[in-house]
Amino acid sequence: MATFITGLVILLLGGYLYGKFVEHVFKPDDRETPAVRMKDGIDYVPMNKWKNALINLLNIAGTGPIFGPIQGILFGPIAFITIPIGCVISGATHDYLSGMMSLRQNGAQMPGIIRKFLGNKTYQVYNIFLCFLMLLVGAVFTYTPGDLFAGQICGFQDVNVWTWVIYGVILLYYLVATLFPIDKIIGKIYPIFGAILLLSAIGVFVGIFIQGYQLDNIDFSHGLKGIFDVYPIFDAQGNSGVGTKFIPVFFVTVACGITSGFHSTQCTLIGRSVEHEKEGRTVFYGMMILEGLIAMIWAAAAMGLYNSGSTAGATAAVGEVAKGLLGPVGGIMAILGVIVLPITSGDTALRSCRLMVADYLHIDQKTRKNRVLVTLGIFIPVILILVFAKMNAEGFNILWRYFAWSNQTIGVFAFAAITIYLMAKKGAKKGIYLIALIPGSFYMFIISSFILSQKIGFSLPMTVAYIIAGILTALYFAGLIIAGKKYAANHEEE
Repeated sequence: MATFITGLVILLLGGYLYGKFVEHVFKPDDRETPAVRMKDGIDYVPMNKWKNALINLLNIAGTGPIFGPIQGILFGPIAFITIPIGCVISGATHDYLSGMMSLRQNGAQMPGIIRKFLGNKTYQVYNIFLCFLMLLVGAVFTYTPGDLFAGQICGFQDVNVWTWVIYGVILLYYLVATLFPIDKIIGKIYPIFGAILLLSAIGVFVGIFIQGYQLDNIDFSHGLKGIFDVYPIFDAQGNSGVGTKFIPVFFVTVACGITSGFHSTQCTLIGRSVEHEKEGRTVFYGMMILEGLIAMIWAAAAMGLYNSGSTAGATAAVGEVAKGLLGPVGGIMAILGVIVLPITSGDTALRSCRLMVADYLHIDQKTRKNRVLVTLGIFIPVILILVFAKMNAEGFNILWRYFAWSNQTIGVFAFAAITIYLMAKKGAKKGIYLIALIPGSFYMFIISSFILSQKIGFSLPMTVAYIIAGILTALYFAGLIIAGKKYAANHEEE
């Protein structure tokens, strides 16, 4: 329990102090924001701080801060320290600076920011990765709410025709939402489910103490190697001693619970609604800290569950925790919140993917025929990915890891753009760009060593993967410094 409490202190106190530091680096002022200066009632709509904060939380907090930490806690109590540290110096910093850059770039979205600071060639590569991520988001955010509804609400233990009907209903909603802006109607009611998410997280937090869940502390008896080496408990199927390396697998597994590249696309979207720059720390930085808190709570609940002897997978663990700590009614309400939130992110992802594909291929989207053709081109791979994930015994684990890897790859691009922006920022202190370059380089090492070493990638020996990843990371670090100095010599950013 002491390690968990220590992690909460790091998250909340560290988030407050480091958040103020990052805000000081950016220097928000009283200038008119794009929401005010370019108000059009469609894309640029001023909204108050707390409404923006809630919407941003709903956009970024799907199943990521729940399923990722549930799987990540299998590495043991070290997760209670790495999740909050990562949130404070990486995830929340990434979200805040992405959103604030948008404010200073007339509400530009992340692809436009990438093109400006990293060039057209990098922008083309970024778009490919982003489209890939959006397809995986669509698949993950069909699989997880569908499985939760089938297993925890309907009580289906095995896959049957009704399971596929549930998936079909979710996909049908995505199809309609991708073609038509019905999210404006749905958006009026899904904040209710956001409240359910927060209330259920509070309920789970209190329940952990009331039920006396056993939360392990870090064991230093075997030194650092014993802390960072392998799964100390068991995997999601109950196998012990599976020998999975903490670096890079932990950081890919936890995914959105620490850092999410997907967030940069959502924060720039909310950037068009922020009325005052000084609200950014609450709207962007603060909501990622809150997501980190949700991640910590569900990680703790999962540890308590697994320590009681359960070997439930991620989706089943959500149901066992919710019903066990909140009772039948409270558990069902919590599960419904977890079901609806990813759906409201999945429709946004697939709609964004349609627009990106159409823009990339220069397909006019004013006609319904063209919209339908592009949409079908997107949905076919999503359905194929979903079928593979459901019919394969390791399908969800494979799907989640590709999703998490591509998600953090997008984050590496975002950190690169932020680094160059800070190098060219007017009045910025020398070396301040390191607040973005260091976490960006860290994740460059993570995504490189992961894809090089894992079966879903190149299956290289871990030592070889580390060496190659180290070289790629050094090139990333040095290349950004060179590119940043070149950009700063010809540009000055506000």
